[in-house]
Amino acid sequence: METKIIDGKAISAQIKEEVKAQIENLKKEGREVALAVIQVGADPASSVYVGNKKKACAYVGIKSLAYELPEETSEEELLALIDKLNKMETCDGILVQLPLPKHINEDKVIEAIDPRKDVDGFHTQSVGALCIGQPGFVSCTPAGIIELLKRSGVAIEGKECVVVGRSNIVGKPMALLLLRENGTVTVAHSRTKNLKEICRRADILVVAIGKPKFIDHEYIKEGAVVIDVGIHRNENNKLCGDVDFEDVKDMCSAITPVPGGVGPMTIAMLMYNCLHSAQMQQGM
Repeated sequence: METKIIDGKAISAQIKEEVKAQIENLKKEGREVALAVIQVGADPASSVYVGNKKKACAYVGIKSLAYELPEETSEEELLALIDKLNKMETCDGILVQLPLPKHINEDKVIEAIDPRKDVDGFHTQSVGALCIGQPGFVSCTPAGIIELLKRSGVAIEGKECVVVGRSNIVGKPMALLLLRENGTVTVAHSRTKNLKEICRRADILVVAIGKPKFIDHEYIKEGAVVIDVGIHRNENNKLCGDVDFEDVKDMCSAITPVPGGVGPMTIAMLMYNCLHSAQMQQGM
């Protein structure tokens, strides 16, 4: 069996090209798309992510409004900035880079963003809409995983899907999206008993457990599709995922590598959400 390596770089490039073309059309109608990116403090990983988001914006033609605030910015100041951006007609999306400094309540900040500009899909209204099948923003990583599966020709309908991890950003929305695509979904996590048996039932296994190389061949059913959301640095400072790629790849029909799998999709879907926000605000 030839294992298909799912190329997140290629698929994300495809999505960015589609977004770019639609943004060019909006520009012809005199409509610019703008994303506000707020970073509080100078966490090095956050700075890398913010830089990548700005680069992607520049590439697809989205104007980025950058707000780099000092670490000691108060919660009140941050909420006041969000309020200003909520009211700003020329701003389509608002993204607050997490994690925030300890003295700022993340939930309060996410809730302050206008749901119509919640391009990260973290607001309770966005999550609630996903839960009951209403239109709204879907958080970028799970939305990207659905695109990876669909554009790689993986059918989800009727399949046994197992999601390992139950975070609000990946695990829970992932389970809801697979359900929306008519998959049969099990959510497993760190407290799950007999995790190996449950994972071995999966036709589609999505791993977001946050432990390097945790999933080996004992967790995999022959012919499964494996999506690895984890990203870590190993003892040699090389990037690796939650799945032991070399150990499992020959058993899978398709698998995402780390890096170059899920990662690039997150930013592509953020660009898609910004476009979608602009279109909604235009009533399209």
